[in-house]
Amino acid sequence: MPASRRAAPRPSPRVALLIEASNAYGRGLLAGIHRHLQEQEPWTIFLPEHGRGMPPLEMLKGWRGEGVIARVETPAIAAAIKKIQRGGPLAVVDVSAARLLPGVPYVETDDVAIARLAAEHFIERDFRHLAFLGDDRFRWSGNRRDAFAAAARGRSISVYEPRGRARDEAAEDAAIEAWLVTLPKPVGLFACYDVRGRQAVEACRRAGLAVPDEVAVLGVDDDAVLCGLTSPPLSSVIPDAISAGRLAAELLGALFRGERLDHDEWLLPPLGIATRQSTDVLAIDDELVATAVRQIRERACTGIKVADLVRSLGVSRRVLERRFLRRLGHTPHDEIARVRFRRVEQLLAGTDLPLTTIAARAGFRHPETMTVAFTRRHGLPPSRWRQARS
Repeated sequence: MPASRRAAPRPSPRVALLIEASNAYGRGLLAGIHRHLQEQEPWTIFLPEHGRGMPPLEMLKGWRGEGVIARVETPAIAAAIKKIQRGGPLAVVDVSAARLLPGVPYVETDDVAIARLAAEHFIERDFRHLAFLGDDRFRWSGNRRDAFAAAARGRSISVYEPRGRARDEAAEDAAIEAWLVTLPKPVGLFACYDVRGRQAVEACRRAGLAVPDEVAVLGVDDDAVLCGLTSPPLSSVIPDAISAGRLAAELLGALFRGERLDHDEWLLPPLGIATRQSTDVLAIDDELVATAVRQIRERACTGIKVADLVRSLGVSRRVLERRFLRRLGHTPHDEIARVRFRRVEQLLAGTDLPLTTIAARAGFRHPETMTVAFTRRHGLPPSRWRQARS
């Protein structure tokens, strides 16, 4: 009886990753893809070295494969991918908000959620004036601008975008500096990403504007190196880049298997804000209230009580509550609860931690206490609230 023939091993798919590694978000995407590959059947990866928006035509010259994960942020990148598609079947997943390849599934950060979180960051610090520093080369910058303005709750907002201007770096730096000088102070400035945030801090330094006391600056991407090199260090919204990369790889694998995707848009909420010195300020003219709020934000999740604040500040509870109500419209107890529940929301949306761990990290002695209070506050128990945002 002839020996049975063993089937030849199926070649692994060839996948091009058109994702720049020059910034933290791109590196996070690559890390997420890598995690997926560690758990699944490996692919043969083509990863050309390139910068953001760099023309890919030369990079892809002669490459042939079955799949692409790309940040399609320019017409040139879209054209290069379409050219490959004309040569044969090609599965594509986009990890950009530009939407230059209609019909292609895309995974992106939730720009509306990012902007709302940024606005809340400044509103919590009682800023009456807000500003947005954008970059009109990227569609997601416009998305964040519009959502930030919508979340401003009636506060004044100023916007700077270099519409139609040549990218002369020195001229643009000077224009941003001149714009910052004209803004009402103090002002909370939301930069569309960390590169812009660092640019804003440097412009403030040249103009003699104090950061964060006159201009508090918040970026996006939480690029630890870039934020650390800024003086003072830059606060930044933390996008879930690793999960985005991992999900993009999962979707590409599904396309390889011939599965039909039920929609083409996947948006991931941010994980929170890395608060550093560039926004470590309260725009409150009552020093007692400002000090109390600062202590609450530092210690709310470690069990601080109003009685602890009273002892620390050397005032009566009645005086503290009256000044909170006059300046912030709510009590110190309300502020402690608000900070704790914000932490619960961040951990529910951004992690898979069990409720017992979340309760402990948010300063609740018992998870049952947290669940009852959370349900009363949100109208949903924590588990269902998490499911609704997954």
